[in-house]
Amino acid sequence: MAEEPLRTPLGRAFGLGSAKEGVQHWWAQRVSAVALIVLGLWFAASLIAHAGADRAAVLAWLHEPLSAILATLMLAAVFYHAALGLQVVIEDYVHSEWLKLSSIVAMRLISLGLAVAGIFAVLRIAFGG
Repeated sequence: MAEEPLRTPLGRAFGLGSAKEGVQHWWAQRVSAVALIVLGLWFAASLIAHAGADRAAVLAWLHEPLSAILATLMLAAVFYHAALGLQVVIEDYVHSEWLKLSSIVAMRLISLGLAVAGIFAVLRIAFGG
């Protein structure tokens, strides 16, 4: 594409800038990171509290409603945060548009599938399945 010598860099960039998604993505990453700090501390404390416990004790812990809810929220936050981060990596380092788009779609589907599998496992334990 030929450059337009009479236009300023700002004039050439006008209309090609942010679609206002960058700020939303940035905030989503920060909010999910804060949620992961809180949930990660809870999870680490729970693991320490159940160190050496048998399988029945751990299952009983996940039968408790608060534990099941927090574990479900943690799984959702982990995979959401991971998908946001991986999307940035793909956007930054994959230069072919069709490969970039297909990689993002595949990554999101894989993240969603893993999140659903993890949440299903927690709910199955929580409801005694």
